[in-house]
Amino acid sequence: MNIWRIIVFNIFFGLIISNAQNKQVLYDFYEVPQALMLNPGMKTPYKWHTGIPLLSGTSVQAGTSGISVNDIFANDGIDITIKVREKAINGLNQNDDFGGSAQIELFNVGFRNGNRPSDYYSFGAYGEGFATVYWPRDLAVLAFEGNANNIGRRFNLDQLVSQGEAVSVFYFGLNRKLNNKWTVGARAKLYSSIFEFKSTNNDGYFVTTPGENNLLRNTLVADVTVKTSGIEGIYDVLDEDTITTQDDITALLLKRALLGGNLGLGFDVGFTHSLDPNTILTASLLDVGFVYHTGDIKNYTLKGAATNEGIEIILPDDFGNLNDEIWQELVDDIEAQIPYETNSQSYISSRPTKLYASFRRNFGEPKLRAQDCDCDTAPALKTDTFDYLNAYGAQFFAIHRPRGPQMALTAFYQRRLGSILAVKTTYTLDKYSLGNIGFGLNLQAGPVNFYIMADNLLGYRNVPNSRYASLQFGFNIISWNGN
Repeated sequence: MNIWRIIVFNIFFGLIISNAQNKQVLYDFYEVPQALMLNPGMKTPYKWHTGIPLLSGTSVQAGTSGISVNDIFANDGIDITIKVREKAINGLNQNDDFGGSAQIELFNVGFRNGNRPSDYYSFGAYGEGFATVYWPRDLAVLAFEGNANNIGRRFNLDQLVSQGEAVSVFYFGLNRKLNNKWTVGARAKLYSSIFEFKSTNNDGYFVTTPGENNLLRNTLVADVTVKTSGIEGIYDVLDEDTITTQDDITALLLKRALLGGNLGLGFDVGFTHSLDPNTILTASLLDVGFVYHTGDIKNYTLKGAATNEGIEIILPDDFGNLNDEIWQELVDDIEAQIPYETNSQSYISSRPTKLYASFRRNFGEPKLRAQDCDCDTAPALKTDTFDYLNAYGAQFFAIHRPRGPQMALTAFYQRRLGSILAVKTTYTLDKYSLGNIGFGLNLQAGPVNFYIMADNLLGYRNVPNSRYASLQFGFNIISWNGN
């Protein structure tokens, strides 16, 4: 497998998954225990909770920042070549990206310390994956237009940027209420990498200029690296192509997910601070950590510089001397100047660190939960564990990406509807959409908790024309404080 196949694989993989990883509807929606994963220092009104294994938390997201499927494939009578040129080649730049992420909880448990009720412990495990591919604008122009009409233009290789991974995470967290104004929390994480690929910090260029001995001179300067971990082992199993291949792949991935992959460490921190009974500030920093890749490593490099004017032929003297050896000599000369190599050097990759912050204002007297009664339909929640009937505010999100932080700003409104329902609506501005309306619903039926949340609801009217979509849902069993 050569480096160009690896680069194409990275781009293709990212387009298939097609990342924001922003869960703005869930953030600080503390009726849902999974919100604790976004801020270990949020309010925790539970005595204990447990997620239903494999059903407690599932989320998927996908986004493109500059183009939609409908932009290219809409049945509008315009030639597809024209649309590719206008919407993709000339419409996108090197900061546009295609991305996606997915997460599924394996288990999620939390409980309050009986001897110290201000402390709430949580532990569990989940698997997640993401991919981000930035649009290589210069190389797209070169592929679409060629170099004949681009004499003297440099096509930069630093636009080759992609990254993706699949990882399982095991965690243990502590949430502590210090007083009526402050709640803080921290969580330790152990990562087990299933696979990863990354190609960042590349450099170089390709340029065509007028030649001296021939019409044109082509110059390639390259410093390109693709690092992979865990991918070669998967390829090896697939190449065997036996009747046990599917079982072998499953066993390999399961082994890596259960601490048999490349390991790493990380942590989350967060807090909730009440400025007054109705004004609340929150913030959290997630996935500050790394994975040390030492096993099943294969890295690909292309480094060097070469200039050529093709094959110099003197006609008619050399007309009868043309053969395959002349072309092979040209190829060998270029490969000698820009060697393609592989290695198995270990490397460290940082996790995609995320930052959340919010300002929230509560209003309206919170309604007390139902008191004890003899009726069979009374909800199981019997204490006033929530501090709002209505709430509004703003949230900020940022995530570290290869081309710098990716940010989003959200306005939200929350409302409780009795003891059973709570809803949250959001309006988010980010690079994927300027009109992202989200909605979340939390249903509490006795101890059973169900939630569902979706983003960019207006985009569901025409999914091919949408540039972003997000969905998350899950089931929990909750025992509330005072029960």
